[in-house]
Amino acid sequence: MQRICFVLQVKKDRLEEYKERHRAVWPEMIDALRKTGWHNYSLFLRPDGMLVGYLETLDFKSARAGMAGLAINARWQKEMADFFVQQEGLLPDEAMKPLEEVFHI
Repeated sequence: MQRICFVLQVKKDRLEEYKERHRAVWPEMIDALRKTGWHNYSLFLRPDGMLVGYLETLDFKSARAGMAGLAINARWQKEMADFFVQQEGLLPDEAMKPLEEVFHI
């Protein structure tokens, strides 16, 4: 099982709306994540907009590819793209770059 951690930056003026959106994630999006191998997926948000994501999966490359091929993911990513400070034209899931794990107990 791979443990994946990544960081993204949420725009400070969009923090409350970002949190609200995640209180009501579409059930079909949650189902898609589970079916494509995203387990124990959590998001943590600092007041300055730093978002830390964590998940466990058998194969992150395959889990990402599985989601990338789904219409529900494309719709979610387009709706969420404006919440993030990121390179123009890059959707949030494309900006997820796993951090190197340097210690685990």
